[in-house]
Amino acid sequence: MKILVISDTHGKLNKVRDIWTKLTDVDLIAHAGDFGHDGKALEDEFHVPVVAVRGNCDGGGRSDYEIIRTEYGNILLTHGHAFGVDYDLDRLRYFTLENGCCAAIYGHTHRASVIEDDGIYFVNPGSLTLPKDNSGGSYAIIRTSEDRLDASVVYYDTVFGGNKKSGGSGFIKSILNYSDRL
Repeated sequence: MKILVISDTHGKLNKVRDIWTKLTDVDLIAHAGDFGHDGKALEDEFHVPVVAVRGNCDGGGRSDYEIIRTEYGNILLTHGHAFGVDYDLDRLRYFTLENGCCAAIYGHTHRASVIEDDGIYFVNPGSLTLPKDNSGGSYAIIRTSEDRLDASVVYYDTVFGGNKKSGGSGFIKSILNYSDRL
């Protein structure tokens, strides 16, 4: 199974449309919230199933988490804000294990990462539209088979080259980056 993992699109889908032109054989799109309703638009446009959850900027109507079933094992999909992912992954780890999952997809931080820790995978695709890591945005690809799970982060700039805008640095930027956590 091949899963396109995105998060924190905040209603801006142009970069998702850009990367879609470069992808092949995607079986599922996982949207980890903050404008999870963007998932419905993508499902209608790309004709690929989308699983989406509610983020801290979303209203009601979506679940806080979903379980994605793969041939390798179950993957938890959540936004992450309710699990304190800004600080550590401990609460997310326990919830992942409680739900019989081998991996967790989360967003919220707008910073991409793939971590394998004691057999559990934690995948954060970052944000294509509002990255907070001075990149031009990112997404993740998860591939599963019966005996393997592979996850990787792909940066928009590596696919479309040179579109990176400097995010700046300093005290004001850190305040602005923190503002969506409130």
